[in-house]
Amino acid sequence: MKFSLVPPSAPVSPAGAPTTGRARGYRPELQGLRALAVVLVVVYHVWLGRVSGGVDVFFLISGFLVTGQLVRAAERGRVELVPLWGRMVKRLFPAALTVLLVLVAVCVVALPENRWFQTIREVVAAALYLENWQLVADSADYFNRHNEASVVQHYWSLSIQGQFYLVWPLLVLAAAWVARRAATGVRRVVAVLLVVAFGGSLAFSVVLTAADQPLAYFHSLTRVWEFALGGLLALAADSVALRRGARVALGWLGVVGLVVCGLVLKVGSVFPGWAALWPTLCGAAVIAAGATGSRLGADRLLSARPVRYVGDLSYALYLWHWPVLVLYLVVRGRQEVGWLGGAVVIGLSVALAVATHHLVEVPVRRSRVGEVRAWRAHVLGAAAMVPVLLAAFAWQEVSDRKAASYELLVDDNDHPGALARMPDFEYWGSEDATVIPPLVSLRDDFAYVEGATCRFSPRNPQDLEVCTSPASAEPARRIAVVGDSHMQQYLAALEPIAKARDWQITFMLKGGCPFSADADAMPGDARCTRWNADLVDELDELRPDLVIANGTRNVRLGLTESTPEGFVAQWRKLALIGLPLLAVRDNPRFSSSPAECVAGHGPDPAACAPPRADLLAPEPPWAPEPPWAALPDLPPNVSFADFSDYICEDETCPAIIGNVFVYLDDNHLSATYSATMAPLVEAVLLPLLGLEEDEP
Repeated sequence: MKFSLVPPSAPVSPAGAPTTGRARGYRPELQGLRALAVVLVVVYHVWLGRVSGGVDVFFLISGFLVTGQLVRAAERGRVELVPLWGRMVKRLFPAALTVLLVLVAVCVVALPENRWFQTIREVVAAALYLENWQLVADSADYFNRHNEASVVQHYWSLSIQGQFYLVWPLLVLAAAWVARRAATGVRRVVAVLLVVAFGGSLAFSVVLTAADQPLAYFHSLTRVWEFALGGLLALAADSVALRRGARVALGWLGVVGLVVCGLVLKVGSVFPGWAALWPTLCGAAVIAAGATGSRLGADRLLSARPVRYVGDLSYALYLWHWPVLVLYLVVRGRQEVGWLGGAVVIGLSVALAVATHHLVEVPVRRSRVGEVRAWRAHVLGAAAMVPVLLAAFAWQEVSDRKAASYELLVDDNDHPGALARMPDFEYWGSEDATVIPPLVSLRDDFAYVEGATCRFSPRNPQDLEVCTSPASAEPARRIAVVGDSHMQQYLAALEPIAKARDWQITFMLKGGCPFSADADAMPGDARCTRWNADLVDELDELRPDLVIANGTRNVRLGLTESTPEGFVAQWRKLALIGLPLLAVRDNPRFSSSPAECVAGHGPDPAACAPPRADLLAPEPPWAPEPPWAALPDLPPNVSFADFSDYICEDETCPAIIGNVFVYLDDNHLSATYSATMAPLVEAVLLPLLGLEEDEP
């Protein structure tokens, strides 16, 4: 659907004379700008593994076109919402929902089961144009931040655009009502509205990007200013007069600026904020340059028929390129596509885009559905959405049944897990025993304590959550587990011990924030630092018999394990208040999920069992003990536990031990595997608590 900016008969200004850049009703260079934006998005994603800023240009163009159309309609006294939204449904829904339906069918076959639940969740959100908010929820949830990029993650931008198309007409309609009441021009009121929206949204974007960039990236309100900038450009298009030479220079400045934006800026980690002004202002420069009438103008390139055809394909190409890329990597078991693989991905994406454009987009857009009765276009959109939602719900049902197909039993002969690493272990289970947990539920296999009660500490009601396991009024022992999500996974080993011995477990955990005087995991994180400080005061009040916390930290793949100074400083604080501490050695981190490696290569191949020496700090014969052994003046209240021999074999760290997946992702022990470690953990705890092995 094209929006007319001026009557097609608008005159063309003489060469070299100042013009407004709206010399023609149809702006072919805008299709060229779309083409440039989508090519940058695809090339940067596929071959460079970066984000280009092209999506911001799409937002700008949408704001420019839609605002111009709405203002002109308001000036004529008629803003018809139902037909307007109906045309939007015909333009956006068919292709987007067709791609989603195809992806559901393909992903059931091609995607590893451990990605199913995440993908189902995001498919539903994408179909409802809420994918960006789903990603916002995931970015606020520490554990969901470890999700792999899904095949529909790119729908976040389509969701924001859909929300824009829904809300923007209502704002312009409200502005028109205010203009009539104030007896002033609609453009003046809309301009004021856009300036406020631009300034407020940009300020919010800058602040939130500095505080929480992953959240800001997908948040709708951090992007409003990009649409508003396009709207302001539409209002100013009639009044800004530039000479031809200036417009030629402006057009090329915008094109070159867009091309290099993703190379100069780390768009994926610094956007939106101030940095997003770069691509949006570059796009604005191209639009402001308009049709120069010069053979040297960038618009000559952007208006060329092949470029405009790519612009026609831009929507479908954007829809297809990302899932094709993700599925290629999954099926091939790779982290990067390479130049040849990238060419295959782009070629297949273009072929699918061409088919989708000509077989879905064009026929639906040219159909008469909604022209006589506007509401029928909305019925069409709902009818297209139903199969996607039904397919997703059916997939969810199958996934739920698979997830409920196992249970780890006490003394499970088929699934000894960590006990298979005991020196005298002899396997007595079935030869055809399955590996647990099922891949479909593995990613959600985080430890929790059944029946635990939680409250927020008055010391820090925003972050410091204090949870307590069920126990008698006078438990035999009280244990406190503190630190990050790696410590959380040990709750699965501690819970059966606590139930059997009437111990009470209090756990205070914060993802990405180990027990330290500093924010070691995320330097500069004031909330983590405060959480740790308040945590010491909370422990002083609770007076547990033993505190269990992080003893080392692997900050990334490879030999990076250490015991940070902040850890030791925190241990000394506990020593001053007379609390004993058990420091637990961290588990390895991998470059990708070992379980997903197994899904691609078969049960526990050598490819999924990297050398132990590559993952943990040097061990015998290179070093006598883990990293803490080299630290001087350790406080006397600290004991240490190293379970490395039970989560790795002598030479390797495999994905599966004792028919149990060791890891749920690339760095967290699975709760199921941790539960098999209960006897090993109990043997360490008993002497620290002054108990014998047979003593309750």
